[in-house]
Amino acid sequence: MAEPTTDQLRVRLVTPERTLFEADASAVELPAKNGYMEVLYGHAPLMAELGAGDVTIHEGPGGEKGEGGTLQRYNVSWGFVEVLGDRVTILASDALKPEEIDVPRAEQQLERGEKMWKEAGESEEAYDEALSVISEAEAKISSASETTKAH
Repeated sequence: MAEPTTDQLRVRLVTPERTLFEADASAVELPAKNGYMEVLYGHAPLMAELGAGDVTIHEGPGGEKGEGGTLQRYNVSWGFVEVLGDRVTILASDALKPEEIDVPRAEQQLERGEKMWKEAGESEEAYDEALSVISEAEAKISSASETTKAH
């Protein structure tokens, strides 16, 4: 009798309003503040700040990239991730399935961010805030457009 594989991560994605995902996965790709990273079973423990972008969860068998399994994607807007050897906990301030994204609203957010950028003047804080708004809007639009292409 074959033993069940234990090389699976327990992944949990939560926001203040809801739990979007809680299941086993072979890998998780995350938008860390300093760039995307991939977490596999046995990863060294770490805490990282999330940026705006897509969390991709590889469910099912198939090793590093989950070939033969399914992919779950969620767009997150900032937060934190805790990685332990056998589990990943994603605490996002906001997270949406790509089909839940309101594209016209995200486009308005992008316009607002670009306006903030132009009006920032000499203020580094104002530029940082504008960049945050722009990054979040661009990530939402990108996530929603990839879903449209896939269908």
